[in-house]
Amino acid sequence: MNAEIWYFPIAAIVNAFTSGFLGFYIIFKANRKKINYHLFIFCLSVSLWSFGYFIWQLSSTSTMALLFSRLLMIPAIFTSIFYLHLVLVFLDYENVKKYKILLKFFYYICSIWVILDVLDIFFGTGLFIDGLYAVSYFKFWPTAGLTYIFFIIFFIFHFSYASFLLFKNYFKKVGDKRMQILLMALGMLLGFLGGSTNYPLWFGIYINPWGNILVSVYVVLTVYAMLKYRFLDIKVVVAELFTGLIFIIFLVDVFLSNSLVEIILRATFLLIGTFFGVLLIRSVRKEIRRREEVTELAHSLEKANLRLQELDRQKTDFLSIASHQLRTPLSILKGYIELIIDGAYGKPTKKIVGILNEMDESNERLVKLVDEFLDITRIEQGRTKFDFSKSDVNKIIESVVKELKDRGADKGLKIAWKASSEPLNVMMDEEKIRHVVFNFVDNAIKYSEKGIIKVIVEKSEDKLIVKVKDHGFGFGKEDEANFFQKFYRGKNVIGTNVNGTGLGIYVCKKFIEAHSGKVWAKSPGLDKGSEFGFWIPMKGLGNEETKACRVALPLSGGADTK
Repeated sequence: MNAEIWYFPIAAIVNAFTSGFLGFYIIFKANRKKINYHLFIFCLSVSLWSFGYFIWQLSSTSTMALLFSRLLMIPAIFTSIFYLHLVLVFLDYENVKKYKILLKFFYYICSIWVILDVLDIFFGTGLFIDGLYAVSYFKFWPTAGLTYIFFIIFFIFHFSYASFLLFKNYFKKVGDKRMQILLMALGMLLGFLGGSTNYPLWFGIYINPWGNILVSVYVVLTVYAMLKYRFLDIKVVVAELFTGLIFIIFLVDVFLSNSLVEIILRATFLLIGTFFGVLLIRSVRKEIRRREEVTELAHSLEKANLRLQELDRQKTDFLSIASHQLRTPLSILKGYIELIIDGAYGKPTKKIVGILNEMDESNERLVKLVDEFLDITRIEQGRTKFDFSKSDVNKIIESVVKELKDRGADKGLKIAWKASSEPLNVMMDEEKIRHVVFNFVDNAIKYSEKGIIKVIVEKSEDKLIVKVKDHGFGFGKEDEANFFQKFYRGKNVIGTNVNGTGLGIYVCKKFIEAHSGKVWAKSPGLDKGSEFGFWIPMKGLGNEETKACRVALPLSGGADTK
């Protein structure tokens, strides 16, 4: 037999295997959803039709050919209505209730054709399939009975209506659902055109049915779409399908052998191909398991991250409410302490004044702590206000040094600072930059026991750099990487300053980032001193902001990291 004659039964068995395999794959390995059962029935009908086609093409007698041509029409009758039903379920038309009566009518009509086909099988009525005739490569080809034309009309109607529904919903859907519809429509177009090449021969119109193999593409694309456009699932399907096809092709090749040597040789190829196919399937499954584990872990981390973000937001809201509630009584307390010291309620004794001063210091620390909490909540809620105007950095640093000079002297520390000979005017929020410089110098005093604290200002072509160096406790690499996080305190200073919260330099970082700048902290090591610094652009925030302006900026990072 030549290759043309063998093409048609091979195409039929490929279609039968592909459809059957995918149908059982769906029912046993996919989720047990309603749509998967409909997909299984559709695949099974295509598989049974293709298998009957395969047997019919290999029939050696007209009686056998006529029998199998009639038998294969039983599943073929239901293929189109099964597909329409599948499309309706897929598109979720109110669980197909809207089309329940129409579908029942279609199933009744299909049942009538099955009855007519059964009458042909047992009584030879010829109402559905009349007989056989010889054409080209086919020894036997059936001829249509009186009712066959109506079956073709319904067959075309079912697929046309399914196409219309898919086309209509394509423009209403987005994302994966839209891709699923596109794949189903493409598969149906290819499969319908390919499978339809059989039908002209039933009416004596000679067209070779070369498109039969496209039925496999039709089923594969439909199943692929039903798997919700998941690449991991389809890899297993393709690997198993590829192995199965190799097995069938080699097996058919064995039966076509003309000698014992050919049988042994082709059987060897069959075993080798099957062996490597099994290895391929195992490899793909192993890869998919790993990817699924990674995907599951990623989803878990994403959920955990969202939960942490929500907890962080709730914490920020709580801090905001609590800080506002604390700020008022602390301010009142501060006012009353000052009134008592000033003698508004009678002249206090020296001892009472000392106690009141200690109370005032403690109260001031609480006020500062509450202010830090308020700064954090404003920053994270995007409510921080900035007044940008050109200011001289020399004056800012000078005021900070003057304010903290005595505090440093109390610990035997000297603050070294020398103003530049010319003004260093930069577009900035003066209050926020002063806050940063104050915080850096104040921390240097807190965590130093000896030496000189140096405040250094450098000017480059496009940056203004401020550094605060000390000979204090220093810190390690772990602290250096984490200093500017919320509530983080260096391990080397825990217990040294019990009033520290780890919020101060976090706020500094956010203030500098709002100026499009960057902060840093570095140290040679423990007990070797440290350096805290920042830079901001000399050109400020751009030409539109060279004059004073008041804005609220959400501080979520994004500073230059160079």
